[in-house]
Amino acid sequence: MPLTVEQVEGRVRVTVLEVHGDLDYSNYLDVISRAREAYDAGARHLLIDLTDVPFMGSSGLVALHSIALLMMGQEAPDPEAGWDSFHALGRSLTSGVQAPVKLLGLQPKVEQMLERTGLKRFFEIHVDRDQAIGSF
Repeated sequence: MPLTVEQVEGRVRVTVLEVHGDLDYSNYLDVISRAREAYDAGARHLLIDLTDVPFMGSSGLVALHSIALLMMGQEAPDPEAGWDSFHALGRSLTSGVQAPVKLLGLQPKVEQMLERTGLKRFFEIHVDRDQAIGSF
């Protein structure tokens, strides 16, 4: 899965992580790893561009949740921990929208997955890249 990481200047420096292709069990660890690398390099505002992601499996949900926790300076649950990762996700949903990570360009199946699981209310979602960058 191709991943692109780019630094963009808005009111603050925003790291844009573009994901291309399905986000599922075959690649979700790579997405988490790239976000962790960005955080370790100083990124504190992350826009995840999902414009080119036609499908997201449950592992993609774990990836988004883990990235949100990382960007808030928390330790993400072990993604290999199976159901424990989903239980942690459920506990986080009660905290509401978090600001360091925003999503861009949800495709219908991805949006549907986020809606069904309740994760859609956990992220601020944008359809316009410039507006998303300016929202940080």
